[in-house]
Amino acid sequence: MVVWASLLIWVKTYYIQRFAFELPVEGAYQEFILWMNPISSTLCMLVMGMLIFRRYPRFAILLVSFFSSLILSINLIYYRCFNDFITFPVLMESSNLGDLWSSILALVRITDLFLFTDTLLLAVWLYKKKQSPVKPLNRLQLLALCQTSVVLFAVNLCMAESVRPELLSRTFDRQIVVKSIGAFNYFVYDAVVNLRLESQKALTGKRHLAMAESYKQQMPRDQMNPSMFGIAKGRNVFLISMESLQSFVIGQSSSNQEITPFLNHLLKESFYFDNFYHQTGQGKTSDAEFMIDTSLYALPSGAVFFTHPNNAYQALPKTLKEHGYYPAVFHANHKTFWNRNLMYPALGYERFFSSADYQIYAANSVGWGLKDIPFFEQSIGLIKSLPKPFYCKLITLTNHYPFTLEAKDRLIAEYDSNSGTLNRYIPSVRYMDEALKQFFEQVKAAGLYNNSMFILYGDHNGISQKHNKAMAAFLGKKKITPFDHIQLQKVPLFIHIPGVSGQTIHTLGGQVDLKPTILHLLGLEAEREVRVGNDLFGLNRPEFTVLRNGSFITDKLVFTRNKCYDKATGEKTNAAACEHWKEKAAEALNYSDNIIFGDLLRTIAH
Repeated sequence: MVVWASLLIWVKTYYIQRFAFELPVEGAYQEFILWMNPISSTLCMLVMGMLIFRRYPRFAILLVSFFSSLILSINLIYYRCFNDFITFPVLMESSNLGDLWSSILALVRITDLFLFTDTLLLAVWLYKKKQSPVKPLNRLQLLALCQTSVVLFAVNLCMAESVRPELLSRTFDRQIVVKSIGAFNYFVYDAVVNLRLESQKALTGKRHLAMAESYKQQMPRDQMNPSMFGIAKGRNVFLISMESLQSFVIGQSSSNQEITPFLNHLLKESFYFDNFYHQTGQGKTSDAEFMIDTSLYALPSGAVFFTHPNNAYQALPKTLKEHGYYPAVFHANHKTFWNRNLMYPALGYERFFSSADYQIYAANSVGWGLKDIPFFEQSIGLIKSLPKPFYCKLITLTNHYPFTLEAKDRLIAEYDSNSGTLNRYIPSVRYMDEALKQFFEQVKAAGLYNNSMFILYGDHNGISQKHNKAMAAFLGKKKITPFDHIQLQKVPLFIHIPGVSGQTIHTLGGQVDLKPTILHLLGLEAEREVRVGNDLFGLNRPEFTVLRNGSFITDKLVFTRNKCYDKATGEKTNAAACEHWKEKAAEALNYSDNIIFGDLLRTIAH
């Protein structure tokens, strides 16, 4: 019975995962992973069932078969509606079911009953053998099954991580996780993660709140620059995320051609920050979004978009909405990618224009989806329909690893080095630059340019340390040192206000600083907001920027890999020089982490 039940649940699960869900399975190796991943969870469920119902093994087997079918059917119905897998927090939102029954029933198919075929077959078989004596599995047999389940899961996880390293610590796409470890293992994993996070919230007490309040009171208040405060008051805001764009390409040439001709021109008419750093962790683009909208740091592991979508946040979209702005997001990827369908409402966005709102097909797509030029072309029509003034975030996609482009889209030749990634990065950046140029022309044609403010930022680095040798050659250096690596974490920041003269600003800054900066440019106070960032135009802002891994930069020092460097020379200096700032960096990161892990903004005094 155990053997037959295992086989039936295994086959049923594989069939549903392979043909009912649209999982991104590529090649025979991934096909094999998908084929094998149901068996470990199947054996585990059977062992659990026979341990709980020790005296009723037949009932235990039937219950496990039925339960597996129920989980698959719930996921299947949810997938039909959202093209996504149900998560533990969503499943626990039972208070919403009363309003959803009609929608749920509309998604049910008569063929869904076939999911319970194995349960029916097992029930018929058990009925025919109801007179036969049944001897439960002994402890040794159950232990052997449990050990087999653990070994199979370990093998499954190792194979999956050979395709997608750090799979469970970087769960940025549920479809990839389900493809890799199976629907049942994913459900258990998701439940464990969420229960752990909920326990952290439950343990949050007065001491944590007092610590947070104390840190907030000690933060230096921004001394607003009167020449900048309210300079963009009442304007629409365009916030443009430039995928994987690092500062080292700005103003540079390759094959005797400018890599970013449009951005080089925009720099002359904008406030350009040449000491602006990305502070992302494992969440990459979503971390950048989070930090800009909340002025809190990303998490030390995982992506806050996945781990804490149900927290309360004092986010920029919410604040702007209170002052009459309409906050919207434009990103031509499916809405569940990086859990945006849950996180955006938590941040206060009114509308998310996702892949469902775009015309996407093979000819206008590459790599991760819709190319940037058609993305902007299609977005402008949607933007024109927004209520004014608006806060409009657009997330580009094309300049993403592995930076593949069709020949017709290469406006500059590939770079020539021993790194294919860096070689492809150059024409990919050039394509994004052209897309931005065309978008600005479209905004002008739509009559939106003069009464808007444009903020363009690089979201995270695109070239990793694996390509240091090629990067050293590009930059004319002998090698890339840890000090140089920190400098390569700089990303461009342009603040372009039509009619306002710009300049290059050398002040230190990071993505957590953008929220108070935007508020002050719009003439809005930010003092009551819980934050770790400071106005980039503030007259008393500290020359101090902290990266997510604990590295930091001041006007005189750089600290990374537990080494202190003199910023002027790039050489190591006395570690004691960095100790004060090291404590400040730890305080800032811990403060932000406590806010997120404890969901303190639900109770903290504003």
